[in-house]
Amino acid sequence: MAYILHLDTTTKQCSVAISFQDRILAKKELLTETYSHSEKLHSFIEEVLKLSGLKINQLNAIAISKGPGSFTGLRIGVASAKGFCFALDIPLIALNTLETMVQPHTIGKDEYIIPMLDARRMEVYTAVFDANKNWIYQTTAMVLSKSSFTNIVGNKPCLILGDGALKFKSLKPEINVKLTPEIFYPSAQYMISLAWTKFNQSSFEDIAYFEPFYLKDFQATLPKKNIMD
Repeated sequence: MAYILHLDTTTKQCSVAISFQDRILAKKELLTETYSHSEKLHSFIEEVLKLSGLKINQLNAIAISKGPGSFTGLRIGVASAKGFCFALDIPLIALNTLETMVQPHTIGKDEYIIPMLDARRMEVYTAVFDANKNWIYQTTAMVLSKSSFTNIVGNKPCLILGDGALKFKSLKPEINVKLTPEIFYPSAQYMISLAWTKFNQSSFEDIAYFEPFYLKDFQATLPKKNIMD
């Protein structure tokens, strides 16, 4: 028996869910251009606890979407998850954001799923999965071109999803591309089955040393008006 709190702050969508084993009890999420995670995350946690009729000390684990994704969002989510785990003395479960994204999608046996998260300019965080959600190509930061993935998927149909999908479509890709009707963002509700599996396997993180999966180094850019000749 386990109550697990799931947090995803990897994109502009702030998302929280509570599950009992592999069944969702409550969720709360907000998609906004202003990245209001620091303002909304803890109030969302309070709301889903209330909706599920639980007290915070009844939680058995925290699951965090570890990245890749927004540097700021990742820091906020991971800091909150680690704080709860330390305070409640419960384990931390970490999940790859791209793997959680493919969970709700069903495709044909000879197709692939390619999640893409925007990493600025023409770069995305991406990976490739088969119809059974198995990894075909591991997480990478990729600068897109029209020939991207041709050596991996060949002519097989590919479902492209995430906020980097339209960026790829604009290049007129050489692979057989299908897109979701709307931009698809990571959500805490899609973490549940993976987190439940890890909980049963006691596949937990070392809370003291766990860090977000940034994938690439943060690069701060000074405003042009502050750059001296």
